[in-house]
Amino acid sequence: MATHPIMSKLKDASLFIQKGFIDGSWVTAQSGKTFDVFNPATDECLGSCPDFSVDETNRAINAAADAFPAFRDIKPRERARLLRRWYDLVMENADDLAVLLTLENGKPLAEARGEVVYAASFLEWFSEEAPRVYGDTVPASNSPGNSQVLTVREPVGVCALITPWNFPAAMITRKAGAALAAGCTAIIKPAGETPFTANAIVELARRAGVPRGVLNVVTASQAQTPAVGAALTSSPRVHKVSFTGSTAVGQLLMKQCAGATPGGTLKKVSLELGGNAPFIVFGDADLEAAVDGAIISKFRASGQTCVCANRLYVQDSIYDAFATRLAARVRREFVVGNGTNARTTHGPLIHNRAAAKAESHVVDAVAKGARVLVGGVAPETKAHASLSTASFVLPTVLTEVTQDMKIASEETFGPVAGLFRFSTEAEALKLANGTPYGLAAYVFSRDVHRAWRVARALDVGMVGLNTGVISDAAAPFGGVKSSGFGREGSKYGIEEYMSVKTITLGAERVQSRL
Repeated sequence: MATHPIMSKLKDASLFIQKGFIDGSWVTAQSGKTFDVFNPATDECLGSCPDFSVDETNRAINAAADAFPAFRDIKPRERARLLRRWYDLVMENADDLAVLLTLENGKPLAEARGEVVYAASFLEWFSEEAPRVYGDTVPASNSPGNSQVLTVREPVGVCALITPWNFPAAMITRKAGAALAAGCTAIIKPAGETPFTANAIVELARRAGVPRGVLNVVTASQAQTPAVGAALTSSPRVHKVSFTGSTAVGQLLMKQCAGATPGGTLKKVSLELGGNAPFIVFGDADLEAAVDGAIISKFRASGQTCVCANRLYVQDSIYDAFATRLAARVRREFVVGNGTNARTTHGPLIHNRAAAKAESHVVDAVAKGARVLVGGVAPETKAHASLSTASFVLPTVLTEVTQDMKIASEETFGPVAGLFRFSTEAEALKLANGTPYGLAAYVFSRDVHRAWRVARALDVGMVGLNTGVISDAAAPFGGVKSSGFGREGSKYGIEEYMSVKTITLGAERVQSRL
């Protein structure tokens, strides 16, 4: 039997798995159906995974439900050791995981390895949180006599974890690490674009000793995903749904979790949805620090993160200087190409539909008066022979961007930086908050009072002050408004997978012995 080409690229070829994971075993679909997975840099078919149906989804749900009572009762310290062993295995296999991630996602190898380390950090963090789930002793105020009120935290139960393609390793561990630390079991539904990273991560969990049925992976094509999602949200054996993705899909899943479908149940829900992050640079900012922040927050993962700076608001007094420096950095430092090339700094977008949307924002902006300082679209793109697929978009900086352009109101999710002018703090805040989204924002100013004032006034869940990096296992991650609710990572992340039980202990009746 011929060896698959991907296996030759891995130190441990067994981490390339073209199956789903149910009840402790790697399995195929009963129907025999599969879907193909492609490399966005080359359009090459990397392999295939099972196109699971509702039947396999229900098998995974039942496996997780059957495993829950025993796993719930495992001592927290033992769950911590399981997560720590999982963390160690992810770190030991970081290079192979990065290769798989680059091949199916497109991001450069160095960035992919950075994501794997970031993913591992959640397993380490929640291994430390598992033994520290505390309750409270509450002084009773209205109960008779000397009654005592106690609270305990308990795992919510079976969890459906629906993850995106842009961080196929980190979004799994950020959810699953917290779920397992709390004592929950889970079904993971990875994005159809990036199932191989998910499978490798879960295989390492199996090797770490995570018990049978505690983690399951249901793979499905884009066409089959709605049916799989409906099965997860309608099952009475699933108690929690955590989803990262678009606002439209999040709204649909929330309706389904609230019993919108016949026989539906009411579930605990966490949603991390779309963003339209403002990046505000005041005239007194450290200009080089602001450009550094824009480089990382706008162009990381080729602009395909939910916390990417989408609207860059720059005060009049430094607008031209900021624009010049940002464009020069992009022109000088960025190399666009296949992520497996060591020189590449920015890979393709996930598919040609994503690239077409990003380029449409450029075309729309230019048609309405914006100016391209670097990048742009055809014919310049076609001059790059190495950009062999339609998924590539050149990192682009646009100036003189205005509110009537698509980039002002739509999430680009691509490497396009649109620079807006503003004059006053009040104007910047009005523009920044003028969106239904509220995930992240960035503020650059040397005036600590202004920075704090603006941070408090922004309608978002996360603010970076004089930094373009806000993601950390220790920091709560999540948004407000149409960007969703719930928090992942941090000490708050485990709470999303637990419920609070109140126990009131009645006072002992003391009888007189006289």
